[in-house]
Amino acid sequence: MADHSSFLSTPELSVELRGTVLWLTITREERRNAMSHGVLASMAQAVTQAQAHRDIRAIVVTGAGSKAFCAGADLQSANAFTTDYSEPHGHLAQVLRAVRASTIPLIARVNGACMAGGMGLMSMCDMAVASSHAVFGLPEVKVGVFPAQVLSVLQHLIPRRVLVEMCLTGEPITSAQALEYGLVNYVDDDVDAKLQWLLERMLDKSPAAIRRGLYTMKKVESMAFEESMAFTESQIALFTLTEDAKEGQKAFQEKRKPQWAGK
Repeated sequence: MADHSSFLSTPELSVELRGTVLWLTITREERRNAMSHGVLASMAQAVTQAQAHRDIRAIVVTGAGSKAFCAGADLQSANAFTTDYSEPHGHLAQVLRAVRASTIPLIARVNGACMAGGMGLMSMCDMAVASSHAVFGLPEVKVGVFPAQVLSVLQHLIPRRVLVEMCLTGEPITSAQALEYGLVNYVDDDVDAKLQWLLERMLDKSPAAIRRGLYTMKKVESMAFEESMAFTESQIALFTLTEDAKEGQKAFQEKRKPQWAGK
């Protein structure tokens, strides 16, 4: 087993390895799990560090308690949206960058209110499971600002008309609406049971295929058709060269469960 001692929890972000799943839990329940600069810096670091550990198969992002997943920027803070105007990289942007580069799947466990910057944390994840009582909103216009970095990860997830209405009115939507609009994969009264079900359906599959596959999916997203064709026709050849691909096909032929090497 790899050495996981480099993963450090802070008072604001719990970083915990449960089997092959790394859990990142915002522990600011009294502030509705609002993002602080410390939370975001720790989250970016944990996601980046996880990339070096082949045995970590998924990352779950969530908030403590059952009231809020993440309420966005902490409006009680003096520097809610920025720290240093001379620093070109904002903390939320750095988390989104780290996740964009991740070849480990991220799943959002939306345990309550998911607002503003919290929508960014949820949208950056590859999949999302929400509790039935969760609500989703972009209330920035109510405090005189507007969703910014969040749009980079949210704009392709939900219908344009819905996005514009959420941005301009600042009014939230229910978990049922979030499911209807494709913002989340599943809504359940028991968010943990559904999350576990989803994880189990993924964790028995080829680690090598998922790692290289997620890389491929993310790369082609911003490519024009012909460019993506040229890229993917060479990628498929590389997929077939992995030990997992050879084992997967052998197991299929022999009608048995594959034993993944993850290579």
